[in-house]
Parts: sequence; C-alpha cells; structure tokens
Amino acid sequence: MPKFCANLTMLFNEVDFLSKFEKAKQAGFTGVEYLFPYAYDKNQLADLLKENQLTQVLHNLPAGDWASGDRGIAIFPQRVNEFQEGVEKAIEYATALNCKQVNVLSGIAKESSQQAVHHETLVNNLKYAAKKLKEVGIKLLIEPINTFDMPGFFVNHTNQALELIKEVGSDNLFVQYDVYHMQRMEGELTQTIKNNLAQIAHIQIADNPGRHEPGTGEINYPFLFKSLDEMGYSGWVGAEYNPANTTEEGLGWFKATR
Repeated sequence: MPKFCANLTMLFNEVDFLSKFEKAKQAGFTGVEYLFPYAYDKNQLADLLKENQLTQVLHNLPAGDWASGDRGIAIFPQRVNEFQEGVEKAIEYATALNCKQVNVLSGIAKESSQQAVHHETLVNNLKYAAKKLKEVGIKLLIEPINTFDMPGFFVNHTNQALELIKEVGSDNLFVQYDVYHMQRMEGELTQTIKNNLAQIAHIQIADNPGRHEPGTGEINYPFLFKSLDEMGYSGWVGAEYNPANTTEEGLGWFKATR
C-alpha cells in the first residue's frame, strides 16, 4: 500500500492545530502535511514532529492573504517581490521541518484579458522558485485545482501543469496530483497517473461528491491504491478531505490499508 500522510488542515478539527500532530500519530499516520506553517514558530513545529515521530511531507508556499480570498499569488506581476520573499520563507520553514517538497498555488485569475500576462508571470516565478529550492534540495510542486470549488483558479488540468513544467524547463518542478480535483475536472485517474508517473511527486485524496473520506463516493479507491502499488509509485499520498463526521469515525478506509 502507498505511504499515507494526514492533512492537518483538514483532519482532526476536533482539537487545536498543535494537538493534531499527536492525533495523527495515534491514528497510525507516519507523515503529515498542511496548507501553511507560517503562523507558528518553526522550532515548535519541528519539536512536535520529532516528539510524534512524524515526517513533514509537504506544505505550500505563502499564498497571499488567505482570509481575504487569495489562493496563491504566482500569476500576478505586481506581486513578484512578494512571491520571491515567500520562496525564502518557505525555504526557511521547510529546512527547519526537514520537508523535502513544497507546493505552489498559482492563484485566481479574475481578469480574462490578462491570461497571457498571468501565464508569463507564472512561468517566470516557477523558474525562480524551482532554482532556489533545488539549491537546498527541496522539490517544487504545482497543483491543478478544480474550478467548481475554486472558480477562476489558473491551473486546473493535468496537461496544463505538464505543459508548464515543459516550458519552465527545470528538473525540479513536479505535479501535485489531487485525485478529487482531477476527478471533477477530467476523470481518467489511474491512466493519467500511470502515464505521467515520473512527473508526479505527490498525490492527495478525497472522494467525490462532497470531498469526504475515500469510500464515501464514486471513486474506486481500493482499485486506485492497488494500481499505485503496481505502477511503482513511491511518493506519499495525502489524506486531504473533509471528514463526514469525526476524523476517527471516518478512518475505516485507512485502517483497511494497514
């Protein structure tokens, strides 16, 4: 079975964030991911990882003002300096947490007339970030997100992410493949992963509809997990879903893989 990590932004919301590390360990996870570490002291987070024998698998680059609606800033030419400062902050935290990959959220494009500018800015920012992160041994990932949940998100198909990787021309840029998002946008999950396995560094899971636990919707997760093993996927699989009830009540899918 694949290696599973708990997304602490989504799971264990019965307790405060800093208590989630212990909850993840108690549930049997050996790795964690979450959206952002930046509201917390990096040394405190590193201590929690060590105390609970957890691997920090992934976090995102700073993505602007989340509370005000930002979902990434990488496409905006007026925010390039902010993006570059965010790369430095991400390196600082990822290094302290021994996190070997970070994800970039491209952002929401509100002006259709600016598509070409957004694209050029994103490519240049990805070139910058991929180079800086490679220097310290950290992979850069880019994630397509569905436009039903996040209207206007700039990167929303697997092929778009792959074309960006080709255009950037770096060997340090990979796809973060979110099964839930790609089921909503394109389907053909298993074959897409198999066809692009070398460029997929991280996978995230949730079922559809509802973005709840695997096994609550239309996606055949036992088949998908078996297929990941057969195709030799060696990365982590992040449990990034909204529990239908409590987190513990919905972990039957995870227990079945152990």
